[in-house]
Order: sequence, then structure tokens, then C-alpha cells
Amino acid sequence: MPEKIISPTVIEAAGNVPKRIEEFIGRVNTSTTALSIARMQSPAGWLEPGQTPEFDEYTVVLRGFLRVACREGSIDVRAGEALIVRGGEWVQYSSPGPDGAEYVAVCLPAFSPETVHRDA
Repeated sequence: MPEKIISPTVIEAAGNVPKRIEEFIGRVNTSTTALSIARMQSPAGWLEPGQTPEFDEYTVVLRGFLRVACREGSIDVRAGEALIVRGGEWVQYSSPGPDGAEYVAVCLPAFSPETVHRDA
């Protein structure tokens, strides 16, 4: 039988100001290790530490825009656009716009603090 997810688990986020992470599917909310699906709401001016995750991350921006820094420069991903970051690539996410950003992130395999490898 299909499993309905009634509500997400809110997870504490890394960064200079609070960001809301609502994990619908993943290690915390459903004990799923194959992948994670979360809605993110980051305020204007949010910046998280750089990271070199072991997982692939697929991001769809719903509102505002994300700035994603990488070794080659940076990419702005706006509402209605998506981005794929492959495992092993260094990236740093931020929402510098006045309205912040709302987006959905899918990680394969599921996000874990042990495999995200955040910068010190």
C-alpha cells in the first residue's frame, strides 16, 4: 500500500541566518536512505558554508532565486529553473535576493550530515 506522508520534519539548517528545511522524505522523516526530498525556505541574505557532498542534488526553485557558487564561478537559479550538482563537486548555496528563495531539493542518496562535507 502507498505510504502517505502527512507532514514533514523541520530540520535545523546550516548558515549565517535561519533557513527552514522541511524534509518530507529522507533519513529523518521516513527513514529513507535511497533519496531525500525537502522543501527549503531561505531568507534574504542567507549563506551556508561551502560543501563537497557525496550525493547528487537536484534543485527546483519555486520562488526568488538561489546563487550557487562553484569552483568555476557562480550560477543564479531563478523561479521556474533547476540545477543539478553532482556528488564530489564543491558548491555554496545562498539567497542574496530581497525575497529570499523557496525551493525543493532532492538528494540521491539521501542527505546526511556525514556525507555533506561542509567547509570548516
